[in-house]
Amino acid sequence: MSLSHIPLSSGRSIELTELRMASTYGGMLEGYPCKPINDMKVSGLQRQAERAFPATPVHLLPPSREYPDQTAGGFGPVEVLPSVACIGAFRSAAVAPELDPVLHRSALTVIWFQTGLDVPSGEDADLVLRGIRWEGLAQDYEL
Repeated sequence: MSLSHIPLSSGRSIELTELRMASTYGGMLEGYPCKPINDMKVSGLQRQAERAFPATPVHLLPPSREYPDQTAGGFGPVEVLPSVACIGAFRSAAVAPELDPVLHRSALTVIWFQTGLDVPSGEDADLVLRGIRWEGLAQDYEL
């Protein structure tokens, strides 16, 4: 059973089968959001996704970065990522047309950031998420 279905801009439909959400800055005890901290958070999330889904390719959708305060501290200006970090496991029909559609599917793990706790679904899903180039990123597998 899937959590949601998302139509990609290419016309392909993908289904979200697992979703992990966390506060982007949860557990940050000192310092402030800045480029070095954010780069570490993004690469850490990528490593986490690769460990959690080792048999599936992982794709990072680059997060938006806001600069609400141009005053620079010791690590540069304040740089803020969206408040929710997401790792999603997606599935769809096989990419390779010669594969039996009954026996094969394709999979991709996607990392993205969003501002709220909504599960991406349907045409309301973020345009960046809907713009994934599935055919070039996903991997086919046999059921």
